[in-house]
Amino acid sequence: MKTEFPSKSEITRNWFVLDASEAALGRLASKAAKILMGKHKPTYVPFLDTGDHVIVINADKAILTGNKETQKMYRRHSGYPGGLTEIRADKMRAARPIRLVEEAIKGMLPKTKLGKQMYRKLKVYAGDKHPHSAQQPKAMAAAE
Repeated sequence: MKTEFPSKSEITRNWFVLDASEAALGRLASKAAKILMGKHKPTYVPFLDTGDHVIVINADKAILTGNKETQKMYRRHSGYPGGLTEIRADKMRAARPIRLVEEAIKGMLPKTKLGKQMYRKLKVYAGDKHPHSAQQPKAMAAAE
């Protein structure tokens, strides 16, 4: 018996809304990554993007457990000597609260061209409003 793979025309993409308020950041990110990859579908194959679109609202209200708010560091490098920039999670939340959620989810996706394609289906908003109501997104619990 042959294994059937979904073709591009057979893949249906749904839209889901995750509310990040009072949700642990890691648990929220793993749920969003699972939906973006398509692992919640029976048609999942690791070499195709069968995932759905994810909208995360209230990203500024996601919580970090323990002492991560003051101890977790986000690092990036410019590529030049001495170009390492470090910022703590509490300062990142004050400056760009969306970035916390985006980086957590991006870190859980594959580090390939396919992962970048999956990441493009992610929309993150700091407040509780989003402009994607025309897609009729389904609400989904962030923490289960």
